[in-house]
Amino acid sequence: MPCRIPESRLESVKTNNDHILAEELYQEFGAPLLRHVLRSTGGDLQWAEDVVQETLLRAWRNAGNLRRERGLLWAWLLTVARRVVIDERRRRGVRPRETEPPDADAVPAPDGAERALEAMLVSEALRQLSPEHREAIEQTYLRDRTIGEAAEILGVPPGTVKSRLYYGIRALRGILKEKGVAS
Repeated sequence: MPCRIPESRLESVKTNNDHILAEELYQEFGAPLLRHVLRSTGGDLQWAEDVVQETLLRAWRNAGNLRRERGLLWAWLLTVARRVVIDERRRRGVRPRETEPPDADAVPAPDGAERALEAMLVSEALRQLSPEHREAIEQTYLRDRTIGEAAEILGVPPGTVKSRLYYGIRALRGILKEKGVAS
């Protein structure tokens, strides 16, 4: 069964931009295409409307190449709509989901007593480390110095500072784990 849009109208788009054709495509195929696309978009009406609009726009742009038989044109529209949905799903999958910022009341802020207790436990654990490991950690983490600056102050090569940091932090974790502070 041929569609109600004359073939001459489809062919005329090649030579001049026929905006009436876009309206005719929408009137004939818009509603059934929207119903079909709504299922593909999980009922998201706004997304489905965007897909229908993009599909009919592509049909309008390619009107001179389209086959006039209604079944063929409908199949072409369904294929294009499916591809538009797939492309959007891929795009949404790549982009991280937008989330609402957490409620300030929902995130508990540590109180001063809790911070003081943790600082005391870390300080006590630092005292249990060897002087070399403790100095490397103090220079880099507590005094916020670079590896190079810490190496210069301690009078050792930067590689030695890195090694002392690695083993010092490993030992510190073990001590804090024994005290039940770290996991």
